[in-house]
Amino acid sequence: MKSIENLISENTKQAIASIYNVSSDGITVTIQPTRKEFEGDFTIVVFPFTPLTKKGPEQTAKDLGEYLKREVAEIEDYNVIKGFLNLVINKAYWIDFLKASWSNKEYGIAKPADGANTIMLEYSSPNTNKPLHLGHVRNNLIGLATSRILEAAGNKVIKVNLVNDRGIHICKSMLAWKKWGDGETPESSGMKGDHLIGKYYVLFDKNYKQEMKDLLAAGMSEEDAEKKSALMGEAREMLLKWEAGDKETIDLWKMMNTWVYAGFDVTYKMLGVSFDKIYYESQTYLLGKEIVAEGLEKGVFFKKQDGSVWIDLTADGLDEKVLLRSDGTSVYMTQDLGTAVSRSQEFKFNGLVYIVGNEQEYHFKVLFLILKKLGYAWANGCFHLSYGMVELPEGKMKSREGTVVDADDLMNEMIKTAEETTKALGKIQNFDSEEAAKLYKTIGLGALKYFILKVDPKKKMLFNPKESIDFEGNTGPFIQYTYARICSLQNKAKELNYAAEINVTDISKKEKEILIKVYEFNKIIAEAATSYSPALVANYVYELVKEYNQYYHDYPVIKEENVDLRSLRIAISQLVGSVIHNGMWLLGIDVPERM
Repeated sequence: MKSIENLISENTKQAIASIYNVSSDGITVTIQPTRKEFEGDFTIVVFPFTPLTKKGPEQTAKDLGEYLKREVAEIEDYNVIKGFLNLVINKAYWIDFLKASWSNKEYGIAKPADGANTIMLEYSSPNTNKPLHLGHVRNNLIGLATSRILEAAGNKVIKVNLVNDRGIHICKSMLAWKKWGDGETPESSGMKGDHLIGKYYVLFDKNYKQEMKDLLAAGMSEEDAEKKSALMGEAREMLLKWEAGDKETIDLWKMMNTWVYAGFDVTYKMLGVSFDKIYYESQTYLLGKEIVAEGLEKGVFFKKQDGSVWIDLTADGLDEKVLLRSDGTSVYMTQDLGTAVSRSQEFKFNGLVYIVGNEQEYHFKVLFLILKKLGYAWANGCFHLSYGMVELPEGKMKSREGTVVDADDLMNEMIKTAEETTKALGKIQNFDSEEAAKLYKTIGLGALKYFILKVDPKKKMLFNPKESIDFEGNTGPFIQYTYARICSLQNKAKELNYAAEINVTDISKKEKEILIKVYEFNKIIAEAATSYSPALVANYVYELVKEYNQYYHDYPVIKEENVDLRSLRIAISQLVGSVIHNGMWLLGIDVPERM
């Protein structure tokens, strides 16, 4: 059936042409849901039409309202509030919508068509010197949800991860293990590999700070102390050996990275995150150096007296940026240039989206500008999905000091909290131990994911584990519980041989409101895909669940004696259940059939 937006848009253009005897070519009809304080379902913004109609906005709105009410069967009534035309869509349209949709379990989930846009999405981007923490959790969840939303909106998506597996920070962990590790392994320590390496990163920092403290106490300036630090000098020497291909250094690097990757895989599996391809900076930084050399030849870059290579972006309102150090070693920008170009050579994409924290906004402005100056046309499709940091009630996290919230510990704690809360509420009757364990995991991880994703990515957020696990309010468990309630209702209907059918010619105001809310799902997905904001989907699902719970409270379903009304309400419940399921799936959240 034709969407209500297309129906209104086409007929509004016809109305303008008919009433005012003007061409309606090129007219854009802006349609939005009517605000709750006014009567109506959809609203047309009339102001843009007044240059054509030569009338004021209110008179124009009245003229159009009269025409649409008279000529369009689906439009039952209208009212005008200043320059806004509010339209009431008749119940017959929503009954037809329900007939066409109630049995579609994939409602809202489109499949990419041939010729669809291809978007590459980079997320996760961990360092191999530490385990994933709460900040990484937000990154990964935004990445997973955005990839699914983009696909549901009809795009092809390539999910990639860039592992930062080289550089001075990696050498810090390696050096600390070499000096103080005494051959410790994940097996001998009983620790996940990423946790073990993170331990040595913290140990390096602890010893470096002590060394700096001693040098400063001896009367040295901070600048001189940094230069004289034996520990940092050894780390820099290790980096030079790595870049020179020193066998002993490379073997140590490979061994320790192998431990980390095994640990990452466990965390990713628990989060439900996956990638189509994983890139490693160690494999792309050399290409970056080649690109820098080409840029020097073209005159895009310049070399300073100490041999370092730079680009001057002051004319673009930015700054000078180093691309190669004086000792020839690369910087992050060098690696990112190499990675971006290698991706463009391997894949044909329309857009390349980087999901990286907002502290890197300047970095990506520079990266995209450099790519454009180097002549890469696809650089116009690059976008930085910048997200805010996650803070705790106690304040910020710091990896070097070991004060981060570890992702594995957090997920386990959420599952444990879900178990305690569920048991306290007495919601696990008739569950065996395996079913109960699965339920705790579903609720705990659902609470974590929803609490993070309901906040717009651009905003900084405060994560409160206890608040997230609540079974009331705008939380994952509240939505999951509503879905389980609908599943229970459907099962009861099957037991009683109650069918889901639509044999009515009228529906209540509340039923119409719910169907309009369900109808909005596709538009919300499109908006979330355009704005890269999973929060739009999360909060939409919550609003739908609130509407349905009120409906369920006010209107009997299984206990309704009128067969046609009961069948209608079973169908509405099934459609709402499908949208809750699909909306939560877009967010990477499982919904249980029993709670």
